[in-house]
Amino acid sequence: MSIITQNLTDQTAIVTGAAQGIGKAIAERLSAAGATVAIADLNFDNAKQTAKDIGTNALAVQIDVADAKRVRSTINTCLEHWGHIDILVNNAGIVGRDVPVKDLTEDDWDQVLDINLKGTFLCSRAVLPSMLKQKKGTIVSVASISGKEGNPSMAPYSVSKAGIICFTKALAKEHLQDNIRVNCVSPALIETPLIAEVDQEQLDYMTSKIPLGRLGQPEEVAAVVHFLASNDASFVTGQCYDVSGGRATY
Repeated sequence: MSIITQNLTDQTAIVTGAAQGIGKAIAERLSAAGATVAIADLNFDNAKQTAKDIGTNALAVQIDVADAKRVRSTINTCLEHWGHIDILVNNAGIVGRDVPVKDLTEDDWDQVLDINLKGTFLCSRAVLPSMLKQKKGTIVSVASISGKEGNPSMAPYSVSKAGIICFTKALAKEHLQDNIRVNCVSPALIETPLIAEVDQEQLDYMTSKIPLGRLGQPEEVAAVVHFLASNDASFVTGQCYDVSGGRATY
């Protein structure tokens, strides 16, 4: 039996929201494993800096994951550079306003769902033709423990992440015969710039629910994404892997 490793040499990967936080850690991890990585982010200046930090096997591209035309344009740019796309990591997302449902506006709801859930759909749809043509590919999306439990005053975020988990399972079943694996990870609270959007009371509440008693680190999420993107996970599809410090209950 051949030995399978997590080496990603000669593979290409697009990581959305990769200019900072979890996305940056994922891009760094995949690059260190040998992949050529697209740092895809709405903030192009930050994306360029991250790509520069990673080195010659990183490409900065601008993307608005909620805009179908701009998503297709970004994917086409990557295909022009590489000729193929092996890995997509749907990481781009926002938390949104921390308010109860009674105070939510339609704009609050739409913004979070458009970026987090619609963005995951649009990016996944955009890479599928290339993956189908080459008869292989891996999609990993970043969901959240909020999508399993539902956090108070974070309804749009929780719903969007629940949608990512369900979308992952549906898409995986559509492509069981195509050698395209689709999985997601479900982190608890991770220490990134994103938590600056969360007020202290909500932050304390979410931290108190983590049995290990601390926030997770971006590198800990990146390690699980790396596994799911690699051939070591060749028999894993349609799954949601928790990175929750023991918080997950199912």
